Amino acid sequence: QVRLVESGGGLVQAGGSLTLSCAASGNILSFNAMGWYRQAPGKQREFVAVFERGTTYYTNSVKGRFSFSRDSAKNAVYLQMNSLKPEDTAVYYCYARFNIGSQQNSNWGQGTQVTVSS
Repeated sequence: QVRLVESGGGLVQAGGSLTLSCAASGNILSFNAMGWYRQAPGKQREFVAVFERGTTYYTNSVKGRFSFSRDSAKNAVYLQMNSLKPEDTAVYYCYARFNIGSQQNSNWGQGTQVTVSS
């Protein structure tokens, strides 16, 4: 029922910037948590940024470079990525955790590729 669609990925040189967008079919203000994860080839999916209970948490490697935001009017969330490094190369996934009635659920988008060249 809740669908997440990412966009904004692409190819950028090291030091450049990209903004990722995630459009949600549900009301993001009712979600328990939203955020971004990423997965590089041969590696586990790792959290990048998660907003929960009024606080945004970032993985150490992106602190000071990435910024999470929400736009309730557009029912979307964003990840502004600055000072990109080759090690940021990965598929980035939007994440949401939410309730359907009394049942907790979670969902992922299909991902958007970010490639940072050196």
